[in-house]
Amino acid sequence: MRVRTGPYRRRKHKKILKMAKGYYQRRHSTYKNAEEAVRRALSNAYKDRKIRKREFRKLWITRINAAVRALGLNYSSFVHGLKKNEIDINRKMLSELAIREPETFKKLVEAVR
Repeated sequence: MRVRTGPYRRRKHKKILKMAKGYYQRRHSTYKNAEEAVRRALSNAYKDRKIRKREFRKLWITRINAAVRALGLNYSSFVHGLKKNEIDINRKMLSELAIREPETFKKLVEAVR
């Protein structure tokens, strides 16, 4: 007896077409085009979840550098001073301090200097 793929194939196609909802032109309605678009989208989503972490770290470092330069220091010597004084604050928190609590950040820079 042969295996009939009808229901399984329909289920697979519906799953892909559901994921392609909102895509432009044939990408949302034709299985072949939708499948390619969804595969690429999932691949990019995976890749960009890794890239997002790098991008945010770059942003935090840029913000810290700008804030520290305004106080007459540069980023590398600031981070070196933090490590030397055993002040363990991550870059995200330093960036938030620089933006939201400039007075606290200023005291931190003075402690490092």
